[in-house]
Amino acid sequence: MTATAHDTITAGGGAGLRLAPPKAPDPRPPLLELRGVEKGFPGRPEPVLARLDLSIPEGQFAVVVGCSGAGKTTLISLVAGLLKPDRGEIFFAGEPLGSPGPERAVVFQNYSLLPWLTVLENVTLAARAASPRLGRRAVKEHAQYFIDLVKLTAATDKRPRELSGGMRQRVALARALAMEPRLLLLDEPLSALDALTRATLQDELARIWGETRTTVIMVTNDIDEAILLADCVLPLTRGPRATLGRPIPVPLPRPRTRAHISLVPEYQRVRREIVAFLEGLKEQKPVSHGKDRPSPCDTAPRPSTPDL
Repeated sequence: MTATAHDTITAGGGAGLRLAPPKAPDPRPPLLELRGVEKGFPGRPEPVLARLDLSIPEGQFAVVVGCSGAGKTTLISLVAGLLKPDRGEIFFAGEPLGSPGPERAVVFQNYSLLPWLTVLENVTLAARAASPRLGRRAVKEHAQYFIDLVKLTAATDKRPRELSGGMRQRVALARALAMEPRLLLLDEPLSALDALTRATLQDELARIWGETRTTVIMVTNDIDEAILLADCVLPLTRGPRATLGRPIPVPLPRPRTRAHISLVPEYQRVRREIVAFLEGLKEQKPVSHGKDRPSPCDTAPRPSTPDL
């Protein structure tokens, strides 16, 4: 039996989960829009990505899920402005996408920290680049705020070589957030971490997003990670010519508790739908590739709820 938006679902230990009711479509233009985007590389007979249509509203946490080598990093690089599409158009805030800028910050898998700088200096460097008019003291306070946000206050004066992998990734996240971007791009930021550290940082990502409400596009090959974090999951087909399937909403309220959420029927339904798409067990039509705007995910950031 399928639960309605107002049914209470019991999961593990008697904890009740009330699904958030669907919200009306946002009349505002999307923050990010891709229309018929295609990207290939020299020496390859077929493009890595083809017929990509995507619409991301402001404030959404969207997660792209796909197999290794499908083109997820290429997609992030296109949105960041690091690569140019061979075909199609990309719009940011209603305007054609330009070159890389502080309004689109990227957190990479390999941290990309400057090893000779401390945590504070790495984050301050990004904050100063994004806000060059801020005074020295204001920039330092601004950077320290985001270091505190990722719970690295005690490591402020340490250098990357003195930090664990999880701590380095927190610095990379603080550095990106210190730029106060409108769009945060996460390129499999947790994939190189051990399981316990990865679970901890998943929870931290959810907490930080709840406090900042920055629009996020994250790519991963971990389905459970995607459902835990996302408002909307965007499945990517295998390459070459990989393309996005229809967005899969995740109508689970926040905050989400991993101890209970996997037992919730709605979680299991979403997971089955993603797995079916990726394994080719369920036929899904691609989103429209005509002149009309691609359909956004039929969901919105969910309010906090005490029911989970």
